[in-house]
Amino acid sequence: MDYKKVFEKFDGESFFVKTTGRTALDASQKAVLNRKGNTIFNNGDIEGAKRIFITTGYSDGLVRIGDAYKAQGRLLDALKMYWQAPDKTKAEPIIMQLSRLLQDLMHEDEVVPNE
Repeated sequence: MDYKKVFEKFDGESFFVKTTGRTALDASQKAVLNRKGNTIFNNGDIEGAKRIFITTGYSDGLVRIGDAYKAQGRLLDALKMYWQAPDKTKAEPIIMQLSRLLQDLMHEDEVVPNE
């Protein structure tokens, strides 16, 4: 498919195109950004640190962001960070908890006969 032709019909329109590629950074650039992300995280700016850690692919930082989200009760956001890290040991309990929730919701309408 010729994507250029597809997007030509939107010339002049303002819209956002999401891409899936990571920014190419060398090891020293990643280290500098990760240190900055750690400082930002320690100062309480979780969202700012998250942007940096996602850009660099810093798994320990992503896990800490996930831990912060989990502490705030934001389980889906925590799961996203753990999944991206990847840290299956932290992701699996949330997946199980969400699975149980979905099962309960599906069976909520079932009537239990009185005995």
